[in-house]
Amino acid sequence: MKIDGSLIAIDFSRVAEQAREYEELGYDGLFTFEGPTEPFTPLMLAVEHTSRIELATGVAIAFARNPMILAQLAHELQVYSRGRFILGLGSQIKPHIERRFSATWSHPTARMRELILALRAIWECWDGDGKLDFRGRFYTHTLMTPIFNPGPNPYGKIPVFLGAVGTKMTEVAGEVADGVLVHPFGTPGSFEKVTRPALATGAARAGRKPEDVAIACQAMIVTGADEDEYQTARLVTRQQIAFYGSTPAYRCVLDAEGWGDLHGELHRLSKQGRWTEMSDLISDEILEAIAVCGEPKQVAARLEARYRGVADRLGFSIYYPLKSECIAEILATLPREAAI
Repeated sequence: MKIDGSLIAIDFSRVAEQAREYEELGYDGLFTFEGPTEPFTPLMLAVEHTSRIELATGVAIAFARNPMILAQLAHELQVYSRGRFILGLGSQIKPHIERRFSATWSHPTARMRELILALRAIWECWDGDGKLDFRGRFYTHTLMTPIFNPGPNPYGKIPVFLGAVGTKMTEVAGEVADGVLVHPFGTPGSFEKVTRPALATGAARAGRKPEDVAIACQAMIVTGADEDEYQTARLVTRQQIAFYGSTPAYRCVLDAEGWGDLHGELHRLSKQGRWTEMSDLISDEILEAIAVCGEPKQVAARLEARYRGVADRLGFSIYYPLKSECIAEILATLPREAAI
C-alpha cells in the first residue's frame, strides 16, 4: 500500500518546504486539488524539491480544459519529475463547469471516456510517428505539426486516475482509466454496494479485470495532539461531510447507509447558505462511519482494519491544521507491506 498526503490550503511560498517535509515524513505520494489554486503549478514546484515522492493531481477538473492542454501539462510534469507524475481527473458538477469555468457540461460520462481516449491518442502521437488522428463525438484532434510536438516521453506511460463517486463515472474508470480515485465522502458500505460492482462492470466492458485498475481511497481523518485539537478536527470534518452530503451527485453514499433523506435537508440548507445548521445535522454515527477518528495510533489501526484488502493507495484527507508529529505517528504505526 502506498500512503498519500495532500496539499489543500496552498501557500505558494511554502510549497517547496511542504513537499520536502512530506517526503521526509514518509509519504509515497503528494496530491493537489482544484480549489482556490489550480493543481498543476504547485506540483511543478514540488518536483524541484523532492526526489522520490510521486506527484498527482487529485483531481484536476477535466471539463474545464481540453485534452491537448491536459496532455501537455501531464507530459511536462512526467518528464520534469522523471516519471513520478499521476494525472488525476474529475468531472465536477454542472453548476461549476458552466457558471465557474464557463465551459460545456453535457453527457459527462461519455465525455470523460472520450477525453481520456483522446489524451492517450495525443501521447501516442508524440511517442510514435507524430501522426494525430482522433475523431470523437466531443473532441477532435487531427493536427500536430513538428514544431508543436514535444517528442517522446522517456519515462513511460502516464497513469490516468479518475475521480468517481456514483455508478456511471466509476464504470468509466473501470473501462478506460489506470486507477480510480475513491472520494473521501464514502463508507465501507457504499464502497461495497456502489463502487466495487461499478468498477467491475466497467472493466468487463473493456475486457479487463477489476484488479487492472488501481484503487486509490481517500480517508477523512479526525485526530489531534490533544483534546482541543481533536474536537476542532471533529467540528471541521462535520462541516466538510455536510457540504459533500448536500451535493445531489453524492447522495448515493447516504442512500447506501440508509441516510438518503438527510440529503434533501442538507441541500435545502446549502441553498440558503445556512452552513452551521448543516453541520449540526451530522451525527456522531455519520461522522464516524465516514471519517476515521481517534488518537494517531488508533487512527492507524482503524485505517488498517477499514482498508485492508481494498486499497492500493490510501490518501489522508485532513481539513484542519494537524501537527507533523501526529502524521508521523500514524505513518510509523500503519503497516506498509501489503496493499490494504
